[in-house]
Parts: sequence; structure tokens; C-alpha cells
Amino acid sequence: MTQSTHFFLGANSGRGFQSLFDRFCAPENYRDLLVLKGGPGAGKSTMMRKIGAAMEERGEQVEYLYCSGDPQSLDGVHIPRIKTAIVDGTAPHVVEPRYPGAADRYVNLGRFYDVDALKDRREEIVRHTDACSAAYRRAYRALGAARQMGDSAAALAAEGLDGGKLLHRTDGIIGRELRGRGAGGEDVYRFMGSVTCQGPVWRFESAEALCPRIYQLQDTYGLAAPMLERLHAAARARGFSAVVCPDPEHMERIQHLLLPELGLAFVTSREGMVYDGGAYRRIRLDAMIAPAHLKRCKTHLRFVRRVEAALRQEGLDALREAKACHDALEAVYRPHVDFAGVDQCVDQELARLEAAL
Repeated sequence: MTQSTHFFLGANSGRGFQSLFDRFCAPENYRDLLVLKGGPGAGKSTMMRKIGAAMEERGEQVEYLYCSGDPQSLDGVHIPRIKTAIVDGTAPHVVEPRYPGAADRYVNLGRFYDVDALKDRREEIVRHTDACSAAYRRAYRALGAARQMGDSAAALAAEGLDGGKLLHRTDGIIGRELRGRGAGGEDVYRFMGSVTCQGPVWRFESAEALCPRIYQLQDTYGLAAPMLERLHAAARARGFSAVVCPDPEHMERIQHLLLPELGLAFVTSREGMVYDGGAYRRIRLDAMIAPAHLKRCKTHLRFVRRVEAALRQEGLDALREAKACHDALEAVYRPHVDFAGVDQCVDQELARLEAAL
């Protein structure tokens, strides 16, 4: 069976919900892009999971894309060989077909609701929906404050960074690892993980599946971005396509970089985002900060990190509350869904996909 991969298209951050759906859902990249519509409990994630499993059984490589609100739920499934994807097109990542029928199309699972029954439960639905939204707002406020503290620590640590040493080390990797010419394909953008209701969730197994050799960048203060950007630029200049994983807190920065053609990955590892797999090489970016500088700043850095951790915990608590509200909302909807109809819809779409194999 072909090995599957696991990423995220959305992430929670100190700047709110960050999305890569626009990049992923470009319809010109697909023969068939299914945009699922329907509210809580309608069966969107279940449909994607069933189709993904069926495609894996038929030997297809499948990419699973997880929900940052609930990492046990799916936001998308991608079957690259047949240029097909299925995505949840509802808020906060609303997707609308651009070339309906020709490339992308709606699949409306909301039609399986018993609307009359749900109208009788309007007050419950409004209460749980509003509570969920309020919890997310609290989460993003706390994560925003944590982000400011993290940025403060990073700026202070960067004052002692030996930029020349970092540049020299990066160029040595380029000369040693980025040899030959690539096929010139396009980069793809994915989040490696997100802060979720279950805490930070990172799918480093996808890096291991795509890249046998992994450079672990041990980076307490978030200083790896210049190295990764230089590596990415060198890879592109040599025609190697990449899986670029942005930093949800700073979307303009690269957090992890995968070069599947070379079997080579560079993953950042720090508290809350620990890569504990086998590493081909380990690079301690903290060692490139002058020890005397770190010693002078030690007390302040420790204080900032402690405050940041407390604020992140507050954000996590709010995300858990949002998940509980969403679970309550789904419990209201679920008894009023025609799941036999949903299953029939899944079978119809699966038959359509099998015809393209």
C-alpha cells in the first residue's frame, strides 16, 4: 500500500486563523475539486476519511489534511495522481468553485438535514454557535499576547547571533546537499501542524515519509528562518521543488522545508514543537548565539518565556472550550441527519473517482 502523508491547511495563531486553502484550492491544478458544504455533524470529515481509505486500498497515494480546531477531523483529502481533492468549504476557510463543473463543484451535504426538526432546536444551535465563536476570540487574544512575548525573546536573542557563522553553515549545506538539477516543479505550501484543542500537534511523520534524511534545527528562539529561506532559494535556483511549511505566527517565514526530490528535509525543533525522530544531522542554532550575550539576558529571557507559556496555556484552554461547544453543537445536529443519504452520496462520489483510476 502506498504511504500516505499528513499536513494541515489551516492553523491557529496569535494573528487568528491562518489559511493555505487559497493556494491549495486553485482549480486549474485539478481534474476534479469537490467542495463540501454543510454544517456541523453533516458528515464532511467522515466522507473524506472514507474516500481517502478507499483510495489507499486501491494503491493510490493519499494526502490527508487535518482541521486545526480538531486534529481528529479532516479539512481535506488529496489524491495527486488523478488530480482530485475534496475539501471542507465552510467557515473559517470558505471555498467557492471558480469553474463549476468543469474543474470544481459543490457537494451539498446540508441537504441531508431534517430542516423542520432543526428549526425546533434553534435556541440550542444559536447558543452553542455563539459560545464557540466567543471561545475562539478569547483563544486568539491570548495567543496574540503570547506571540508578542515570543517575538520579544527572539529579538533579544538575535542581538547575540553570529550571522556570519549561520551564513557559513548554510552555504556549506547547500554545497554538500543541493547537487544536480531538479525537475523544475512547483512548490506546494502546507502547515506541518498547529496549536489545537489537544495542544500543539505536529505531523513530522510526513517529513520522514517524504525525506529519508532530516536535518533537525534545534532552535529555541525562532532564528532558523534566514537559513531556511536561503536553502529554499538555492533549491529553487537548481530546479528542486519544495514542500514549504510557513510559520503560522509569521506567514512570511519558513518554519520547515522539505525537498522530496533530494530526500532531504529541514525541520525546526523547539519546546512545543519537538521533533523526536531520527535525525541525519542536528544543528544547534542556539550555539550560534554568543554565550556572554545569553548569560546577560538569561533572567529576562526566562521571565519572558514563562509569561509566554502561561498565555499559550490560556489560549489552549480557550481552544478546548471551543471544541466542547462544537461537540455540543454536533450533538444537536447529529440525530437529524439522514446518514443513509450521506452514505449513498459517498458511494456515488467514490464510483466517480474510481472511474478515473
